[in-house]
Amino acid sequence: MSEFFTGISKIPFEGKASNNPMAFKYYNPDEVVGGKTMREQLKFALSWWHTMGGDGTDMFGVGTTNKKFGGTDPMDIAKRKVNAAFELMDKLSIDYFCFHDRDLAPEADNLKETNQRLDEITEYIAQMMQLNPDKKVLWGTANCFGNPRYMHGAGTAPNADVFAFAAAQIKKAIEITVKLGGKGYVFWGGREGYETLLNTNMGLELDNMARLLHMAVDYARSIGFTGDFYIEPKPKEPTKHQYDFDTATVIGFLRKYNLDKDFKMNIEANHATLAQHTFQHELRVARENGFFGSIDANQGDTLLGWDTDQFPTNTYDAALCMYEVLKAGGFTNGGLNFDSKARRGSFEMEDIFHSYIAGMDTFALGLKIAQKMIDDGRIDQFVADRYASWNTGIGADIISGKATMADLEAYALSKGDVTASLKSGRQELLESILNNIMFNL
Repeated sequence: MSEFFTGISKIPFEGKASNNPMAFKYYNPDEVVGGKTMREQLKFALSWWHTMGGDGTDMFGVGTTNKKFGGTDPMDIAKRKVNAAFELMDKLSIDYFCFHDRDLAPEADNLKETNQRLDEITEYIAQMMQLNPDKKVLWGTANCFGNPRYMHGAGTAPNADVFAFAAAQIKKAIEITVKLGGKGYVFWGGREGYETLLNTNMGLELDNMARLLHMAVDYARSIGFTGDFYIEPKPKEPTKHQYDFDTATVIGFLRKYNLDKDFKMNIEANHATLAQHTFQHELRVARENGFFGSIDANQGDTLLGWDTDQFPTNTYDAALCMYEVLKAGGFTNGGLNFDSKARRGSFEMEDIFHSYIAGMDTFALGLKIAQKMIDDGRIDQFVADRYASWNTGIGADIISGKATMADLEAYALSKGDVTASLKSGRQELLESILNNIMFNL
């Protein structure tokens, strides 16, 4: 089998003193942090769409990188991408990959031929996985947003024919995920929203989206899928009003339609930015409500109002992300998928390696900082002390349900002005403590 990334060997760990651009400074797969190796804690995944397919095309220009890998016809290119992906994962010590169905094989003129292409490429991937048993599927999904048929949505389409086509496409994507041993399946509502309420039956659209999710869950379980289903919240893009705006919105939807027992969140950093939340906020909402599942690791540009999907290099965000992951008990079926792409001007093949090394090192460093935050204990202790009044006295009575409104009135009358019992939130102190922890590794 020919080598696609010639001149690049397996990326070693050389430590933070290294100046070698083709070496990890912080990601040491076998280093134990928090009782598990970094490999187990982080569960890095390659995104098939950006890494194997993204060529730098944007709304203002054509692609800048050739991702045909020497292929000519569509299926030859698809198979070469498989070979290149496994080479990449091996050289980067990445154990997982994620895919949309249309990333693996291009769509044909009709659904039957498209599915035949998918069967062919799935069998090819399965053979490669047998040769590389350490490589696994983190999750699969269906691209129900790119084709013009989905211009008005898929599960929320006003046309029943489109809904039926989307269901057929999702059915096939679930089958592929199961065949390849994936432990997750993601729904990303790429066009599940609306531009104007003047032409929208919102109630019907939401009901239909729930119907599609129920059907998908029932079918997947019937063919032996035992993993997690995920919703990936995203605001604004591409429709002006997305039904999956943020984690809290999605949780409300899942609970309303009795889907909360089957679904968790796949949270993307860049989507949190678009919702005007922090990455940590979205993770905390998921964790506190029992919906923490998986993560799409990237970052956005706060000066731009769209999904830039940059490789993550913000150590603060990575540390606070991994703090939430560790507090959640770590990943089960989920992991850190790099839904990230090299910048359009970073068009050489070695830039893929520079991008992944930067992202993997950032999260490895974030993991070490997060564990040190927990071991240090100052931040957790401050939070515990701040809420100590709920452990005894009137606070404990409120939480236990013992206190009535009349009891609280009597208590307030006896206390008088309660301002004296307030204590400073000490935000600046806590931010200083975080800096102290971060820069004394």
